[in-house]
Amino acid sequence: MSKKHAKKGGAPKRSSGSGAKLPSDSPPRKRYDPSRRERTPVWVRLRTLDYEDELNRLQIELLKLQRHARQNGLKILMLFEGRDAAGKGGTIKRIMEHLNPRGARVVALEKPSDVQKTQWFFQRYVAHLPAGGEIVLFDRSWYNRAMVEPVMGFCTDEEHKRFMKDVPPFEEMLVKNGIILFKFYFSVSKSEQKRRFDSRLDDELKQYKISPVDRDAQERWDDYTVKKFQMLTESNRTIAPWWIIRSDDKKHARLNCIRLILSQIEYDGKAVDAEDLAIDPEIAISGIEELKLMEDHLLDGGDLPG
Repeated sequence: MSKKHAKKGGAPKRSSGSGAKLPSDSPPRKRYDPSRRERTPVWVRLRTLDYEDELNRLQIELLKLQRHARQNGLKILMLFEGRDAAGKGGTIKRIMEHLNPRGARVVALEKPSDVQKTQWFFQRYVAHLPAGGEIVLFDRSWYNRAMVEPVMGFCTDEEHKRFMKDVPPFEEMLVKNGIILFKFYFSVSKSEQKRRFDSRLDDELKQYKISPVDRDAQERWDDYTVKKFQMLTESNRTIAPWWIIRSDDKKHARLNCIRLILSQIEYDGKAVDAEDLAIDPEIAISGIEELKLMEDHLLDGGDLPG
């Protein structure tokens, strides 16, 4: 040790790899420093703030509904159908956002395996039905065979016809065995669907949503419309009715869908009354009303909702 360092009573200082010397009591500067409270003004639409407030209020009610379902052994099943980019996934996400995952789950099945193709068509869906105290949301369901499969040629005409005959008694059996069944069809206009497809191409975080089926959705628009009409005609029953959700405005669609769920089930601690849960008749339409609208315009070339 040199005399210089001996006088100071310490060892020689070590330099950092870059040659810069840092005070011994100062940690290296981090890329993000939470103590730096920098802020920037952000403009938020009042409409967005109102939406967030209403969504939060309804999500609290969904938690109460889930608690009631668990305590009373309710079996709640929700089917979400509709054209591609109609907003099904976003609504499911908001419903599930604060629910306890132990009693609520989402089912989004892949295409059937070779073994499943040899089974009874409903068999792979039955395995995912809710038990007592559960809420199950199907992101697409057995109704794939009503629209997507026949339009895209994934099933035969005979298989499609057999499904349309089998689905009403199948759902009647579910309801009579204690399952509370909701069927939501999200209806998006052709122009809005195209806009959403285009936005997915420009957003790297959404490109996983693009599939060959999406690319054909616009070209086969009229084919899907015909199959939708057939689906509603055959499967809209009093015991298992359809609800159509107009989803060009995603925020209104989500809120009205949640209001529908809450308004149809009585649960402990409900803090909203019927007026608070009133749905917008321009957003949420019964299956019967949708059929009447389609019957009026299906043959005369008039504009039909998606």
